[in-house]
Amino acid sequence: MSLDRPVTPDPYELLPAVPSFGVTSADVADGQPLKEDQVYSAGNTSPQLSWEPGPEGTQSYVVTCFDPDAPTPSGFWHWVVVDIPADVTSLDTGAGAGDDSLPGGAFHVRNDFSTRDFAGAAPPEGDQVHRYYFVVHAVKEAELGVDGDASPAVVSFNLAFKTLGRGIVMGTYQH
Repeated sequence: MSLDRPVTPDPYELLPAVPSFGVTSADVADGQPLKEDQVYSAGNTSPQLSWEPGPEGTQSYVVTCFDPDAPTPSGFWHWVVVDIPADVTSLDTGAGAGDDSLPGGAFHVRNDFSTRDFAGAAPPEGDQVHRYYFVVHAVKEAELGVDGDASPAVVSFNLAFKTLGRGIVMGTYQH
């Protein structure tokens, strides 16, 4: 079976426009291949992320990592952290190891591996280059209104109505 298919569009360009803010990483260079540490079969370690404060009214943040290039109609969610306090503007390398590594009342929602942590890049062998969108969503409420059993799709649905701004850094990987 061939996995040849068109490149999917940038999923965030398909959402309603919101203000953007800067996101940087000591571990992910925008548009460049991920380090082995961020690969599922290697280090499986979440990258360091820093961001500018969100727009006025930001009460919390959600951080996600999404691969729109997975050979599924819905892409693949690698990391979902909700309810990061508004005064936090960075996550350390490895913060995705579990809820104990997160600030304040932040917690993980299960990813598409069905675990509540960061799951690194894991594209099928020989597939096209995959893009990994590390996104910081500025949220207008202190709590998104989901729990750890929510799916990434439910988190995204809630974000559609509660996002004030969004910052993105994107890495790539091919196996």
